[in-house]
Amino acid sequence: MTVPVPAASAVPGPIPVAAIGTGNVGKHALTQLINDPRFELTAVWVSSESKAGKDAAELAGLQDSTGIAATTDLDAVLATSPACVVYTAMADNRLPEALEDYRRILAAGVNVVGSSAVFLQYPWQVIPDELVAPIETATKEGSSTIFVNGIDPGFANDLLPLALAGTCQSIQQIRCMEIINYDTYDSAAVMFDVMGFGGPLDDTPMLLQPGVLSLAWGSVVRQLAAGLGIELDEVTETHIRIPAPEAFDIASGHIEKGTTAAMRFEVRGMKDGEVAVVLEHVTRLRDDLCPDWPQPAQSGGAYRIEITGEPCYAVDLCLSSPNGDHNHAGLVATAARVVNAIPAVVDAQPGILTALDMPAITSKGLYARA
Repeated sequence: MTVPVPAASAVPGPIPVAAIGTGNVGKHALTQLINDPRFELTAVWVSSESKAGKDAAELAGLQDSTGIAATTDLDAVLATSPACVVYTAMADNRLPEALEDYRRILAAGVNVVGSSAVFLQYPWQVIPDELVAPIETATKEGSSTIFVNGIDPGFANDLLPLALAGTCQSIQQIRCMEIINYDTYDSAAVMFDVMGFGGPLDDTPMLLQPGVLSLAWGSVVRQLAAGLGIELDEVTETHIRIPAPEAFDIASGHIEKGTTAAMRFEVRGMKDGEVAVVLEHVTRLRDDLCPDWPQPAQSGGAYRIEITGEPCYAVDLCLSSPNGDHNHAGLVATAARVVNAIPAVVDAQPGILTALDMPAITSKGLYARA
């Protein structure tokens, strides 16, 4: 872990930044990089030839051309000499490639903020040392810094609960929950291939393979434990899936009757036989499914933080947007969380940066009239 300098960047003028990925999160990050005067877009990397050659503005859904054409060549992106790269490319189904991307970028002396792979939020004791070591070595070689975050894993279960915990006299448990209807989340790869929605209950999708939940969200419980100053004895996981009562459609595709339509899981950090910190997801594809499960504070979904201690807290985080629903708002928030961190990351000491190290990322420069 590193000790960053204050968030105001020492880089004179707009910070040159490149974008890696233009998917669900990436297009929102790209929009901010184009519109935010703090940044100067230098290049855009895309994963498909169908997007290659297109102007960055078109990929972001904006009107005015930027004159920057997307490329599939990472070396060409690095040749534009960005001070930082915003990495939002899919990592769940291409983990070795994503980690190698990070290694190459960091070793080239370019800082990184990203939304994937999520275990890099706090990787120690979450992934094997042999996977962390190349990233740490690359930051030393390139005198570069990496910060991976978002909303979950991200500020909904690191920044916010740690801030609340800082007002307690004692804490017995921190529980961070995502309670969301994913019916409008448009990514077949994530919904079907990774999470297993629409699949038979006797098949085990990627997310529910032994140890994968702890790989994906172990960073949350490990970081919270580090914030509490405790060493966990172990991290355990549990899950349950519920079938669809009839066939229906969601944004990502078709859900057949009897296939997975709701899922609930926990990743638990254990200390002396007690659950000290826990990450829980309650995921539905229809609001009427599993009415006995926890319900969100607003229609569609919300995040919840529960702290048991002195005093106790229960805080609901409700996202919305004038341009879409709760899922859209979550994607924008994920993108903005890492983009707004760029100045602090550029100025930080080399290494893997976490929420425990970051200065306060405020709203300076973000005011805009309606």
